[in-house]
Amino acid sequence: MHSPNLTDENIAKIRDIFPDCVTEAKDESGQIRYAVDFDQLRQELSDHVIEGPQERYHLNWPGKREALLAANAPIAKTLRPCRDESVNFDSTKNLFIEGDNLEALKLLQETYLGKVKMIYIDPPYNTGNDFIYEDDFSEDTDGFLIKSNQKDEDGNRLVSNTESNGRFHSDWLSMLYPRLKLARNLLSEDGVVFISIDENEQANLRKLCDEIFGGENYISMIAVENNPKGRKNSRFLSVSNDFCLCYAKNKERSYFIENIPKNIADMKQDENGNYVHKSGKRVLVGENSFNKEVLDLTSEKHYSVYYHSANKDLILRIENSLDRSDQALIDDGYTRYISHRDEKFIENTYTKTKFLGLAKDNALEFKESKIFEKNFSSDIRLKSLLTNRKYKALVGGKVVEYKIDVKTTSANTQLKELFDTTEVIFPSPKNIGLIKLLVTLFDDSNFIVLDFFSGSASAAHAVMKVNADYGGNRRFILIQLPEFCDQNSEAYSYGLKTIAEIGKERLRRGGKHVIKGDCHANWNKDVGFRVLKVDTSNMADVYYTPGELKQDDLLDVIDNIKPGRGDPEDFLFQVLVDWGVDLTLPMRSESIQGKTVFFVNEAPYDLMACFDTGITEELVKELAKHEPMRVVFRDNGFASDAVKINVDQIFRQLSPSTEVKSI
Repeated sequence: MHSPNLTDENIAKIRDIFPDCVTEAKDESGQIRYAVDFDQLRQELSDHVIEGPQERYHLNWPGKREALLAANAPIAKTLRPCRDESVNFDSTKNLFIEGDNLEALKLLQETYLGKVKMIYIDPPYNTGNDFIYEDDFSEDTDGFLIKSNQKDEDGNRLVSNTESNGRFHSDWLSMLYPRLKLARNLLSEDGVVFISIDENEQANLRKLCDEIFGGENYISMIAVENNPKGRKNSRFLSVSNDFCLCYAKNKERSYFIENIPKNIADMKQDENGNYVHKSGKRVLVGENSFNKEVLDLTSEKHYSVYYHSANKDLILRIENSLDRSDQALIDDGYTRYISHRDEKFIENTYTKTKFLGLAKDNALEFKESKIFEKNFSSDIRLKSLLTNRKYKALVGGKVVEYKIDVKTTSANTQLKELFDTTEVIFPSPKNIGLIKLLVTLFDDSNFIVLDFFSGSASAAHAVMKVNADYGGNRRFILIQLPEFCDQNSEAYSYGLKTIAEIGKERLRRGGKHVIKGDCHANWNKDVGFRVLKVDTSNMADVYYTPGELKQDDLLDVIDNIKPGRGDPEDFLFQVLVDWGVDLTLPMRSESIQGKTVFFVNEAPYDLMACFDTGITEELVKELAKHEPMRVVFRDNGFASDAVKINVDQIFRQLSPSTEVKSI
């Protein structure tokens, strides 16, 4: 009979927004309970490093606060289109972003917030021989502010992280932490992230993901056999597998399809055609099948329950049709707990005998969570080891058999064949077989896959293959730093000077190869990609405060465009990024009254833009007739001050719903 505990509700709200700001702590009575980590919360809401942590259960390392600051710090950068390096620039729905992935993820926050269904990354494993991104926030305040506004820099952003480094683990965690925090924002509510890793950092990675995604959203640590013969250079054990860590954005909203690819070597079919282990135990997403159209009335697991919370009365009924209504019972105060989902029958977890026994012994409480009924949305079961054997999957009502090959050696062979070379083009690429398997876990064929450590672009190649094999129009977004290849490498001699160039060339060749094969009729054959490059803002750099502004400086800001940035398409994409407009929408340009006007998407247009000078009221009225959602002009592009002042009024009269902006 108490009123609600508002403190607990507020903590729950904070936990939803900032999972890493709620931790375990002792209260006044010494009991462990959820508590807000105010130091961490202050850091989330601050633009500078906050000191003063208290003792608590959490993952900590030197530089963690700087890493959080790196995630939250603003940047003055943009994405510039590169048509020459793109494939089907005007029609494709895929993106290849070249640049630092931390900066790129920040630039995608507005456009793709909550829109990515699947993230797959293969980050540096921190073996002592690889490289990590260097995010240096140790300079003084002035230096940091300049850096956060991203003045032009020279030099490689990657540094070697050797085991002799006293911050060996800390530097790796500081590199990955801000990137995963930003990536979580992009996941849809039912989205899932997969992270490939080996044994070096898998324990730290799981703790890191527990903090970022919430431990309750952990799904599985999948073992992936990538070398059946094992690594012979180990002093003690020969390791034959890596791992793939899996977390959901919200586990209650995420689920995988029932008919996931199954290892048929250890499987047999039951009387309903479902695959089970030889022992008889099912290894599907649920414990039991739920696709039956006709009920077996003798089954111990087919029943529904009506329960009256006031008099504790329980009525159990065997169902014999899809019509499950019993309005008389409901009118009498009974709650109906049905055993079906999406108009399909579900077998309950407990048998009738077991269920009645639990209810009789008061061992079972009746709650809205339906604890006696299988929760298919959150109980995701996978085989613990993905091996290089044949698999079967149910796709579009048809059983498809194929071989999942996840070995790194096979991935090298794939690249050699694609590039027609006998030498390794890219070290340790991921096999597309693994990523194909992960993509097909979703009961969806039209979603976005993001990989912000794209390397040789295996993830995008896998997405194209899945679309070609099973239909659908899954899209990909790749992010890759243009890290220079070794001048003695096969890739460099091939004319590919950076890893980003390897990925783009792999997609060009891979797309042609996929199109040549058998393609599903329900696929738009989009093997193109739109190349965008992270660069400094198109706007002129201004690094002084209003109090420092001199009268002579006003003449320097008449034209606020940075020298050398005259391409209107550069301005267009900066507006798309700033406004959060989809970066893959179709666009065209048209000459109206002698001025170049951009149209984004189809009518009614998401955006219209004109960056020419000498814009008149007649042109503004012509554009307003199209009634676009948004329109943008160059700040100094109007023929007179009067025209600039009248623009808002013209649109208010002719197209009141249009949002007007000048840059």
